[in-house]
Amino acid sequence: MFMKRIVYLFIVVFLLPVGTLSARGKKEAVKTDREVWCDVLYRMASPVLSAMSEGKLQEKMSVELSPTWDGRDRRVTYMECFGRLMDGLAPWLSLPDDDTEEGKQRRQLREWALKSYAHAVDPESKDYLLWRKEGQPLVDAAFLAESFLRGYEALWMPLDSLTKQRYIEEFTRLRRVDPPYTNWLLFSSTIECFLKKAGAKEDYYRITSALQTVSEWYVGDGWYSDGPKFAFDYYNSFVLHPMYVECQEIMTDGGKKGGWNLDVKNFARGVRRMQRYGMILERLISPEGAFPVVGRSITYRTAVLQPLALLAWRGWLPEELPEGQVRSAMTSVIKRMFGDDRNFNEQGFLTLGFNGKQPYISDVYTNNGSLYMASLAFLPLGLPADHPFWTDAAQDWTSKRAWKGQEFPKDHAY
Repeated sequence: MFMKRIVYLFIVVFLLPVGTLSARGKKEAVKTDREVWCDVLYRMASPVLSAMSEGKLQEKMSVELSPTWDGRDRRVTYMECFGRLMDGLAPWLSLPDDDTEEGKQRRQLREWALKSYAHAVDPESKDYLLWRKEGQPLVDAAFLAESFLRGYEALWMPLDSLTKQRYIEEFTRLRRVDPPYTNWLLFSSTIECFLKKAGAKEDYYRITSALQTVSEWYVGDGWYSDGPKFAFDYYNSFVLHPMYVECQEIMTDGGKKGGWNLDVKNFARGVRRMQRYGMILERLISPEGAFPVVGRSITYRTAVLQPLALLAWRGWLPEELPEGQVRSAMTSVIKRMFGDDRNFNEQGFLTLGFNGKQPYISDVYTNNGSLYMASLAFLPLGLPADHPFWTDAAQDWTSKRAWKGQEFPKDHAY
């Protein structure tokens, strides 16, 4: 018995750290960062899209509401879930097909997504979304519109003409919603920018007035105010930086042309501001893969990282942020957040909370569909597997180097 314990101790201390042993005693391969990301995003997306592709999302996905729910129609859950998920998923689904395991997952999700898009606007479908009630649909229609902007060729173009017509009609009808003087202005702007790209008639004023207003809210060093008053939260990540820059890109053709009430320089300026904010985000990631839990909507989890994800996907990372360093930092957060089952409920859908089931931290407008904003951290999966973001050697991120006593770049404002 004593010798058996000695042998067991030897295995635990000296052999297991080298790799993970399967039940049959064979060492399993350590997953690459990309495989980790793909596994998490597929797990997040497959229960939603497999059900909605059959018109059964509203049948299969039970609703979880904040304990302080404000009383709006609970069916907004499904529109929030689908719109936000697709916004983060679009770049990955835009990659060409291949016969890898990842490629098979991607192809399956895309097939489900295209069917789901059709159900979302079909009045005869059980999964027709809540387009025409409440003001909330303006928000999540914007995420749907942004998913089409991010995956135009793969997700918008293959839709049949009737489905396209229905989207244009639903998007246009949302002009009934008068957005409050907050980040909501960008939801109107994003929808109108998509209509412009799709060849429909856009409301030019809704775009330019929103962009001008957000530009005036810039308070410095990479931060915008969300309305006239500044709040220390992550809405710069969730909405302000990404939608501002992507709308500016559409309206200026990537900084090549201006227009009435439209400064051509604002696109490049917006990217520069987002780069600075991305540098701050990277420094907020602790050596253990955590970030400060501050502000409202913290249940959106990894959506906090969206500007870093967008900068990486679009090739806009500043020289201060090497790709291997950003990937390592983001992977540390994704592993910390999704390395176990605590963020999924029994049905496989995301559950209310930040890192586990924590319903009482939810805001009055939060439901479990809201949480699919977390997908927005996964935009770099739109880069092919042989891109330097994925192949560059892993590097310690800033705080990890700092707390290890290593040299690290001093910080500075742009």
